[in-house]
Amino acid sequence: MPESEGFAALFSQFEQERTPPARREPRPGDRVRGRVLSIQGDNLFIDLGTKTEGVADVAEFTDADGHLTVAVGDAIELAVSGKDEDSGTLLLGTRHARRAHGSKGLRQAFEEQRPVEGLVTATTKGGLEVELSGVRAFCPASQIDGHFVEDLETFVGQRLPFRITKFEGGRHPDLVVSRRVLLEEEQRARAAETRARLEVGAVLEGRVSALKDFGAFIDLGGIDGLVHVSELAFGRVAHPSEVLTVGQQVKVAVLRIEPSGDPRRPERVALSIRALEKDPWQEVLVNFPVGAQVEGRVNRLQPFGAFVELAPGVDGLIHVSELGAGRRITHPQEVLELGQQVQATVISVDPEKKRIGLSLDPDKQARAHADTAEYGRPETGFGTLGDLLRESLRKQGQKT
Repeated sequence: MPESEGFAALFSQFEQERTPPARREPRPGDRVRGRVLSIQGDNLFIDLGTKTEGVADVAEFTDADGHLTVAVGDAIELAVSGKDEDSGTLLLGTRHARRAHGSKGLRQAFEEQRPVEGLVTATTKGGLEVELSGVRAFCPASQIDGHFVEDLETFVGQRLPFRITKFEGGRHPDLVVSRRVLLEEEQRARAAETRARLEVGAVLEGRVSALKDFGAFIDLGGIDGLVHVSELAFGRVAHPSEVLTVGQQVKVAVLRIEPSGDPRRPERVALSIRALEKDPWQEVLVNFPVGAQVEGRVNRLQPFGAFVELAPGVDGLIHVSELGAGRRITHPQEVLELGQQVQATVISVDPEKKRIGLSLDPDKQARAHADTAEYGRPETGFGTLGDLLRESLRKQGQKT
């Protein structure tokens, strides 16, 4: 090989090693870095160091008070969400991921099953009219939310994410969209996260989603659990609305997890609010000592006596023999009424069995007397398991 040809080959190899390989164009999902070139209206234009510029929505860098958190010249990093086919500009950030630009962008969003942002402009027969980048679409009433919505007018004027479920091109494209499928996907994702933390004894935060006569349903994050009315509080609760409101944030303890047989909601979760509260019976000897004069409200009348609420979750029993102060009483209703406030004397206390004996005779000295088998019977529901969980939580607290 001539010396000149050998030198040319070596020089060519050197040039190839020194010249960096051509960078491939960023694709949706790639993260890119750049500097803010300008801020115009709702858009940030970003220099990515290539022939292609990037554009991001100002809302990506706006705090809760509406203040912009970046300025021209600042370095930022965002994910590529798409490309404007007309200009070649890369669309950056999650906000632009939901924006389609023109009919081509809508078709691409349909093919990729990518969410798009739309403005609900009006109600129409059977659903809602939605504007997507100047193109009119139809959202069936059953697809606007995860549950039945009686008044569709509440959505008019809102900008919401949708998925295009039908796209027929042409001069006037025919589009059908759904918001419900996105909500269900989000719910499944939240449920998977919640399920990883779901175990008996776990303490979780949730939102009250519904109130029924028998208890309250709590949304734990994609999974609903039930707080039985007996597990709402230590005091007697006639209806959950007495202590909770829909939308309220609460802390709950998991009592039990059972399979439901429903693939959409594979588990039934029993919860307790009462398990996280301090048991009022732990201090009854201090608060209601033998011989003390106490005041309470009559909340139950039985043939053998009257139950008096002394504090939330603490009832005392006035045995029928302690009602007459010397005269014979055959039924408590002869001298007492439900809801009546009474003053009584504590004559016996048994914290272990959760029993307090009372007498209407203020001069009565402490004495023992046998209570009926009805006294202290536990409430129905999850009470027994709740008591075990409370004891476990209490012991854990003592160890720490």
